[in-house]
Amino acid sequence: MEWFFAASALLTAALVIGLLYRPLGDYMAHVFTTSRDWRVERLIYRLSGVDAGRQQSWRRYLASVLAFSLAGFVLLYAMLRLQPMLPLSLGLPGMSPDLAFNTAASFVGNTNWQSYVPEQTVGYGVQMGGLAVQNFVSAAVSMAVAVALIRGFASRRGRSGLGNFWVDLVRANLRILLPLSVIAAVILLAAGVIQNFSDFSDIRTVADGSQSLPGGPVASQEAVKMIGTNGGGFFNANSAHPLENPTAWTNVLQTILLLLIPFSMPRTFGTMVGDHRAGYALLLTMSVLFVFVYVPLTVFELQGAGTAPELAGGALEGKEQRFGIIGSTLFATATTGTTGGAVNSMHDSYTAFGGLMLMFDMTLGEVAPGGAGSGTYALMILMVIAVFLAALLLGRSPVYLGKRLGVRELKLVSIAILVLPVLALGGMAISFAVPTMRDDLLRSMTNEGSHGLSEVIYAFISAAINNGSAFAGLNANNPLMNVLIGVIILLGRFIPIALVLALAGSLATQGKAATAAELPLHRPQFVVLLVSLIVFITVPIFVPVLLAGPFAEGLAG
Repeated sequence: MEWFFAASALLTAALVIGLLYRPLGDYMAHVFTTSRDWRVERLIYRLSGVDAGRQQSWRRYLASVLAFSLAGFVLLYAMLRLQPMLPLSLGLPGMSPDLAFNTAASFVGNTNWQSYVPEQTVGYGVQMGGLAVQNFVSAAVSMAVAVALIRGFASRRGRSGLGNFWVDLVRANLRILLPLSVIAAVILLAAGVIQNFSDFSDIRTVADGSQSLPGGPVASQEAVKMIGTNGGGFFNANSAHPLENPTAWTNVLQTILLLLIPFSMPRTFGTMVGDHRAGYALLLTMSVLFVFVYVPLTVFELQGAGTAPELAGGALEGKEQRFGIIGSTLFATATTGTTGGAVNSMHDSYTAFGGLMLMFDMTLGEVAPGGAGSGTYALMILMVIAVFLAALLLGRSPVYLGKRLGVRELKLVSIAILVLPVLALGGMAISFAVPTMRDDLLRSMTNEGSHGLSEVIYAFISAAINNGSAFAGLNANNPLMNVLIGVIILLGRFIPIALVLALAGSLATQGKAATAAELPLHRPQFVVLLVSLIVFITVPIFVPVLLAGPFAEGLAG
């Protein structure tokens, strides 16, 4: 019966996303290729001083991304520090400098790592005017960068322009994220997610105790949190909170919202480059990797790893009864496979091998299916390596979609795949090497031994890959850890973006490669090669720490 529900949940999500794959993917391609601007868009360009018709080189496109993100970071940091001066602050104080830095870096970096209890720390004014705004624009930045890389592949005349970042940013927000968020918010509101400006209310519980429940504009925040693959919870319990995620079917809906844009972007890619077979190859790769994580994760949680009698009915600890194990593992696979970071169960309470699968999902590089936009460009980086290796094995020229992949392109993607391990493992090394930081870290761990190490491993991988979820057993809210994790988040966000745009610029300057024997890269054989390459390139680097953490715990249990 459990497997029936597991298959049903997965098939329901797949059916809905499959039905929307073509229309949404084609619509997004139209949004980023049409020459017609909406009247409100022209007004925004005029007020902002943007020349909407100007093509940008990769350097100018990158400079625009960095300038916009820096401005957003400074503004959000100021709002967090000066919260008492803002409307709807609920009398809450401003954040400390280190926590404000961490939070601003996290939301600007589309990570939404939260080292604080939201309902006790952030008022409605900052939620709406600061955090929700970054939920929109950080997702739009990821989509814009992905589209710039797609334009690099689609260019056929050797032009260096990648489009205009400001136009892509505005269109992604006004034409894609905002309409989808409005629709999703109305559905969530009808399903029981709250939307108000009420202060805290004291109630009597069924156990005759007292509890203080906050209100808030939750439905509107929840919609963009999921659609933009952001993940920051309005409440500390995130999507396990009944006012954020009330029922089993809203849980499936939120999972679908989280996966909708990432799984539709391959269609956008295929439409823009004029080869839908290439898009289907990306989609199939994402799908295989998603199932590759979901199935064993669900097995481990349903069987409770098969080692403890109290887990005979499955590992229910840390999971909401209204979602059950199936709803929890599906959501967990989606959130660790994207940059979502939202959680509807406590990952710290998963079985050892279940936690291992969640870490494995993130170490893949967020390509199963990855974030809104970021998943597509991360997968295309690995695609370049796969094409190059396949060409070498078969004695062919490394050409993909008419673009020759040379030494420059391979150098860029080789550096890109090293960003995650360097930041995650380097951050761990620093945290344990600096005596003051090590002492703070050890005091912050609620568990000892291999499970405590797993909490630390998970946190640094999550920050470096811009995921934002946590095992929840590690309290990283101290000055040194807040700064270190904030820096890792920013580097993990903008170094790959710079490399992706440099790759896009290199491809855009090329004309169509003169070759009569381009590899058939849309066939299942190549998908198998790509999936195998992703696993064998990204995961082995983390094997030593995973052996010492979740794997050792699983064998000892």
